[in-house]
Amino acid sequence: MEKSYRVNERIRDPQVRVISPEGEQLGIMPTRQAYEEAKKRGLDLIEVAPNADPPVCRIMDHGKFRYEQQKKAKEAKKKSKQTELKTLRLRPNTDEHDVDFKMRNARKFLEKGDMVKFNVIFRGPELRHKDRGAEQLRRFAEGCQDIATLEQPPRMEGRRMTMVLRPRSQE
Repeated sequence: MEKSYRVNERIRDPQVRVISPEGEQLGIMPTRQAYEEAKKRGLDLIEVAPNADPPVCRIMDHGKFRYEQQKKAKEAKKKSKQTELKTLRLRPNTDEHDVDFKMRNARKFLEKGDMVKFNVIFRGPELRHKDRGAEQLRRFAEGCQDIATLEQPPRMEGRRMTMVLRPRSQE
């Protein structure tokens, strides 16, 4: 969503504070005079701070101004990376090799900056062995404690036990 700026004749205020293309203040002047000054330089008058008293306008090329605004927005969007929640599913009697494989995947996700949710799914009579699921989750938490913190400790939700780890860089 792009913010719209008033340009040239669309600026309605009687007086504006004017900034030159070089960034120096030219002072407060009538809008018509500021517009003529911009026209004389072959540039546009852009209202950059409409809520100021008087509003602040800058003399510069409108195309260049829009390009810079888009560049800033793109840079801000790039910096605010969305963290994903990656889910790893296992069973209480998952084999040792498979647990190690899931541990490596969890570490990759955490190093990339994503949160990791572990689900131990119990089926049928396995529900009597909740301690096995808790032990597996404890091992995952210990195995990743150098790069992650416990966001949500292990807890039962119906037939599954869940735990969430958050990367340390997000604290």
